Amino acid sequence: MSSQVQRPGLLFVLSGPSGAGKGTVCKALLQREREMKLSVSVTTRAPREGEREGVNYFFRSVEQFKAMIEADELLEWAKVYENYYGTPKTFVAEQLAAGYDVFLEIDIQGALQVKRRFPDGVFLFLIPPSAAELQSRILGRGTETDDSFRLRFGAAREELQMMREYNYVIVNDQVDRAVSRILSIMEAEHCRVKRNLYLLNEW
Repeated sequence: MSSQVQRPGLLFVLSGPSGAGKGTVCKALLQREREMKLSVSVTTRAPREGEREGVNYFFRSVEQFKAMIEADELLEWAKVYENYYGTPKTFVAEQLAAGYDVFLEIDIQGALQVKRRFPDGVFLFLIPPSAAELQSRILGRGTETDDSFRLRFGAAREELQMMREYNYVIVNDQVDRAVSRILSIMEAEHCRVKRNLYLLNEW
């Protein structure tokens, strides 16, 4: 009997509107699924105290980042204020080849870029359970003026329409339940026939 073939890793992309709780869910997910790798972004901003190269970010100059764009080395990228951020293809490919699932928490526009470049990814859309809950979460931050709240809430409702571009929707009514739903999706995706045809080589 031949040894078991290592199952390939999958890329999972999580996004959703502001207030959905992406960061909280992602942190809880990593605590429960320690074999999963969180994608490390490239940035042109300076390292902050305690940040490490290759752990928090890959730190590059603007010239180096632009060269990566020209060489098509990024799954997605964006300029946020004065700094560039992006997802390096090489890091993701290396982790997938090693058999790790890679998890990418990103905004909706970035996720759509990844979908065009990496259609085999699994795209997850996280939403709050209701408009009232979304309103409560945004206001609960205590940082919003009336005008900024209206802008943020309106933008979130528009972003919800992008759900159609994703493979799965996860309602974040409670963090542990949302994480369990994501873990179930991950396991189901690994069981899809098209991802397991290599097993026929074992027979």
